Amino acid sequence: MTAELVRGQNHTLPQTRLEIRVSAGSPVVAGATLGDERGTVRGAEWVAHPASPRVPGLEVSGQAAADHRLAVDLDALPDAVHRVTVLLALPVGAGRPGSFGAVAAPFVAVTGLDGTEIATFTLTGLDTESAVSALELYRRRGAWKVRAVGQGYAAGLAGMLADQGVAGAAELAASIQDAVASGLARAVTPSPRAPDGERVRHPAGPASPGGDGGGGGDGGTGAPSAPAQSSAPPAPGTAHHSQPLSDPAPSHADTPGGPIDYAHPRRQTSAPPPPPPAAPPAAPGQPERPVAGDATGWSMDERLYNQIWGMFEDLARAVAAYRSAVDFAESRMDQELDRTLSDPRSRIGGTGDRARAEARAKHDELTGRAREALDRDLAQLAAESAVVEPALPAAYAGWDNPVWHGYRVPMEIPMALRIGDVRLPEATDLRVPLLVRLPLERGIWVDSGRTASEAAAATSGDQLRRLAMETAVALAARLLAVHPTDEFAVHVIDPAGSAAGPLAPLTGSGVLAGPPAAGAEGVSSVLAHLTRRVDLLQMAMRAGAADALPPDIDTGEHLLIVNDFPHGFDDRAVTQLRYLADEGPSVGVHLLMVADREDAHAYGPVLDPLWRSLLRITPVADDHLADPWVGHAWTYEPSRVPQGSRVLEQVLALVAAARRADYR
Repeated sequence: MTAELVRGQNHTLPQTRLEIRVSAGSPVVAGATLGDERGTVRGAEWVAHPASPRVPGLEVSGQAAADHRLAVDLDALPDAVHRVTVLLALPVGAGRPGSFGAVAAPFVAVTGLDGTEIATFTLTGLDTESAVSALELYRRRGAWKVRAVGQGYAAGLAGMLADQGVAGAAELAASIQDAVASGLARAVTPSPRAPDGERVRHPAGPASPGGDGGGGGDGGTGAPSAPAQSSAPPAPGTAHHSQPLSDPAPSHADTPGGPIDYAHPRRQTSAPPPPPPAAPPAAPGQPERPVAGDATGWSMDERLYNQIWGMFEDLARAVAAYRSAVDFAESRMDQELDRTLSDPRSRIGGTGDRARAEARAKHDELTGRAREALDRDLAQLAAESAVVEPALPAAYAGWDNPVWHGYRVPMEIPMALRIGDVRLPEATDLRVPLLVRLPLERGIWVDSGRTASEAAAATSGDQLRRLAMETAVALAARLLAVHPTDEFAVHVIDPAGSAAGPLAPLTGSGVLAGPPAAGAEGVSSVLAHLTRRVDLLQMAMRAGAADALPPDIDTGEHLLIVNDFPHGFDDRAVTQLRYLADEGPSVGVHLLMVADREDAHAYGPVLDPLWRSLLRITPVADDHLADPWVGHAWTYEPSRVPQGSRVLEQVLALVAAARRADYR
């Protein structure tokens, strides 16, 4: 089974003779360095590059290209070598992209000699960097492993080589680029292909209405003009009074509503297999029967993910076309009525009445035709939803889906997670699952404030806080359930102990990393532990010394649930929390805040960046999210456990049992 790695993850190599395959959307330079026990490259003779493509146990390409195959024989490496680092760099020169942020995300695969994939890694999240350490093969207690690195360098190839201790790094980098420049004319660029994640519908499926909804016609239904580097569409954006749903993963430095990288962490670089065969043809004049997984992708999970986002866009554009038609009909009626009333002759006899009746009749005819078209699209989407929902894997499924009754702890992290549903007022019965990508790249804020919406204002404060905490617990339970054993840990801060009831499923099952922290001392202890973890992991990543981490620091994902913020937090704790919100996601520490923003007014604007860095959701229905295509205000509904159901407790019991078995 292929290990699909994300940054920082490692995987044991079952053999020592390997190929490393690199695919990119434009020519890149591929090389590798040999490092000793400390990761230091002892000289230029330990660097394989286009000007010197062979070193003992390693051979790389002799020129820049969009696709590379590097040959590795770990048994043939010098005894002093403990690490092989694969490097990628962009060629320099006029007309060449200056940074990886301007090209498709490179994809790297470690394979056996027969082509069987052992581990893969897509280098997402790059921006101004022109060189990157893609991955490393390293020796650990006599065995070889591969680790996804993804460390970029804005200083380019010279800066990357210097960081690995290469003497004369600038001169060596210049000689590599000179050798590349002479070979670029021979480099072959792959043929253009459809963007990854492009959705394929049956011919008679509902087209994405154009209208004039202002969404910018991107075409494609799997992603709104999906970037070539991403097989998944961006999520919805900021609505008129809230923060973005179109960016479940912004950098902490992003401005509110800025673009968010939704690049697929498992992106393949060749065209994915076609969708499964279509259902038998429908009767003449009838729409094609929907099929679950009717989208491109490398797995059924990816196909379903792309199909859901295709449904999301189809609904957004269908409603945009309807609203546009209604606006046009009303504008046309108003103009005709104005012309009629401005003509004095219309005031004599029944001329004016007839003109007004004709204008209204035209209006009703136009809006009626628009509604008929919308109803056809909604019926097709409802039929598609009816076959897609039962086919969803646990990570995408609602808590009422029977898939949870057959739940087993997974071996791999899924590509996305369902955090609720969204709907529009024109189709209140048609709900689209709201999926966010994994691993999480931003925290989540469950807004317990009564001023958030009309529904919140109609709910008592105590009930709203309880619902908010139940929403957070259900989300944390889902995150625990979709991660492999011991790859996701949950910590809780409950300063006053007020959330004991909603937290019972987590505390009773024993899946928490420790008892909920209460009081000033408990808050300080948990924040100090997670802050230390972030500091050490960041230093290890910068130094390329992950093996030197203390034994109590793992590389898994951690979630911190914070209840009733800012009650029980002093200035130091607030500063630490902001630090975790800003720096934590890059090393796998995420926040799940349950808070009323109004309660934090005493801190002034100092906490505004904290709120903006989190994805806001609500414990009751609220129309604070917007799509990236036409900007509709979508009503969000949290994913709730059905009344009286024990599914959440049953799932957590299986997670706890798997952890206990792992400790034996």
